[in-house]
Amino acid sequence: MNKVVHFEIPTDDIKRAQAFYRDVFGWQINEIPEMNYTIVVTGPIDDKRMPKESGFINGGLMERKDEFQYPVVTISVEDIEEAGKKITEHGGKIIRPKMEIGDMGWAAYFRDSEGNMIGLFQNRSP
Repeated sequence: MNKVVHFEIPTDDIKRAQAFYRDVFGWQINEIPEMNYTIVVTGPIDDKRMPKESGFINGGLMERKDEFQYPVVTISVEDIEEAGKKITEHGGKIIRPKMEIGDMGWAAYFRDSEGNMIGLFQNRSP
Protein backbone atom coordinates (compact mmCIF):
# COMPACT_ATOMS: atom_id res chain seq x y z
CA MET A 1 0.00 0.00 0.00
CA ASN A 2 1.09 3.55 -0.65
CA LYS A 3 0.79 5.99 2.22
CA VAL A 4 -0.27 9.61 2.52
CA VAL A 5 2.92 11.58 3.26
CA HIS A 6 2.14 15.27 2.78
CA PHE A 7 -0.68 17.81 2.62
CA GLU A 8 -1.00 21.25 1.05
CA ILE A 9 -3.42 23.97 2.07
CA PRO A 10 -4.11 26.86 -0.34
CA THR A 11 -4.32 30.33 1.22
CA ASP A 12 -5.65 33.76 0.31
CA ASP A 13 -3.39 35.51 2.85
CA ILE A 14 -0.23 33.51 3.58
CA LYS A 15 0.78 35.50 6.69
CA ARG A 16 -2.70 35.12 8.17
CA ALA A 17 -2.70 31.37 7.44
CA GLN A 18 0.79 30.93 8.90
CA ALA A 19 -0.31 32.63 12.13
CA PHE A 20 -3.54 30.63 12.24
CA TYR A 21 -1.91 27.19 11.98
CA ARG A 22 1.00 28.15 14.26
CA ASP A 23 -1.23 29.65 16.96
CA VAL A 24 -4.12 27.17 16.81
CA PHE A 25 -2.24 23.88 16.36
CA GLY A 26 1.31 24.75 17.44
CA TRP A 27 2.75 23.78 14.05
CA GLN A 28 6.23 24.96 13.13
CA ILE A 29 6.09 27.34 10.16
CA ASN A 30 9.09 27.59 7.80
CA GLU A 31 8.64 30.11 5.01
CA ILE A 32 10.55 29.56 1.75
CA PRO A 33 10.13 32.92 -0.04
CA GLU A 34 12.04 31.93 -3.20
CA MET A 35 9.52 29.12 -3.76
CA ASN A 36 6.49 31.14 -2.57
CA TYR A 37 5.82 28.20 -0.24
CA THR A 38 5.65 27.54 3.49
CA ILE A 39 6.70 24.20 4.97
CA VAL A 40 4.53 23.13 7.90
CA VAL A 41 5.96 20.74 10.50
CA THR A 42 3.27 19.10 12.63
CA GLY A 43 5.49 17.06 14.95
CA PRO A 44 9.04 15.94 15.74
CA ILE A 45 11.28 15.40 12.68
CA ASP A 46 14.58 13.64 12.04
CA ASP A 47 17.68 15.00 10.28
CA LYS A 48 16.06 14.24 6.89
CA ARG A 49 13.03 16.39 7.83
CA MET A 50 10.79 13.31 8.10
CA PRO A 51 8.37 12.71 11.01
CA LYS A 52 9.92 10.68 13.83
CA GLU A 53 6.57 9.39 15.12
CA SER A 54 3.76 7.67 13.26
CA GLY A 55 0.63 9.74 12.88
CA PHE A 56 2.44 12.95 11.95
CA ILE A 57 2.30 14.19 8.37
CA ASN A 58 4.05 17.42 7.43
CA GLY A 59 2.72 19.73 4.77
CA GLY A 60 2.72 23.12 3.20
CA LEU A 61 0.85 26.37 2.71
CA MET A 62 0.74 28.04 -0.69
CA GLU A 63 -1.09 30.76 -2.56
CA ARG A 64 -4.56 29.77 -3.76
CA LYS A 65 -4.43 29.88 -7.58
CA ASP A 66 -5.02 27.91 -10.75
CA GLU A 67 -6.05 24.37 -9.83
CA PHE A 68 -4.92 24.78 -6.20
CA GLN A 69 -8.29 25.84 -4.77
CA TYR A 70 -8.74 23.17 -2.10
CA PRO A 71 -6.50 21.15 0.24
CA VAL A 72 -4.48 18.38 -1.42
CA VAL A 73 -3.16 15.15 0.07
CA THR A 74 0.00 13.63 -1.39
CA ILE A 75 0.64 9.91 -1.76
CA SER A 76 4.13 8.38 -1.77
CA VAL A 77 4.84 6.10 -4.75
CA GLU A 78 7.90 4.14 -5.89
CA ASP A 79 7.73 5.49 -9.45
CA ILE A 80 5.70 8.52 -10.53
CA GLU A 81 5.67 7.55 -14.22
CA GLU A 82 4.35 4.07 -13.42
CA ALA A 83 1.72 5.51 -11.07
CA GLY A 84 0.73 7.98 -13.80
CA LYS A 85 0.11 5.13 -16.24
CA LYS A 86 -2.16 3.38 -13.74
CA ILE A 87 -3.96 6.63 -12.97
CA THR A 88 -4.82 7.30 -16.61
CA GLU A 89 -5.74 3.63 -17.22
CA HIS A 90 -8.29 3.87 -14.40
CA GLY A 91 -9.97 7.13 -15.42
CA GLY A 92 -7.71 9.71 -13.80
CA LYS A 93 -5.81 12.53 -15.47
CA ILE A 94 -2.32 13.91 -14.88
CA ILE A 95 -2.59 17.66 -14.13
CA ARG A 96 1.07 18.53 -13.48
CA PRO A 97 3.68 16.03 -14.65
CA LYS A 98 6.74 14.93 -12.68
CA MET A 99 8.84 17.83 -11.39
CA GLU A 100 11.91 17.90 -9.18
CA ILE A 101 11.44 19.04 -5.58
CA GLY A 102 14.86 20.22 -4.39
CA ASP A 103 17.02 17.40 -3.08
CA MET A 104 14.03 15.46 -1.73
CA GLY A 105 12.64 13.82 -4.87
CA TRP A 106 9.88 14.42 -7.39
CA ALA A 107 6.22 15.40 -7.30
CA ALA A 108 3.26 15.38 -9.68
CA TYR A 109 -0.48 16.12 -9.42
CA PHE A 110 -3.45 14.27 -10.86
CA ARG A 111 -7.25 14.27 -10.80
CA ASP A 112 -8.82 11.03 -9.66
CA SER A 113 -11.91 9.44 -11.18
CA GLU A 114 -14.08 11.78 -9.04
CA GLY A 115 -12.34 15.03 -10.04
CA ASN A 116 -10.30 15.46 -6.84
CA MET A 117 -6.76 16.78 -7.16
CA ILE A 118 -4.21 14.54 -5.42
CA GLY A 119 -0.42 14.79 -5.23
CA LEU A 120 2.19 12.13 -5.88
CA PHE A 121 5.67 12.05 -4.33
CA GLN A 122 8.64 9.89 -5.29
CA ASN A 123 11.47 9.95 -2.77
CA ARG A 124 14.95 10.52 -4.19
CA SER A 125 16.46 7.83 -1.95
CA PRO A 126 14.75 4.44 -1.76
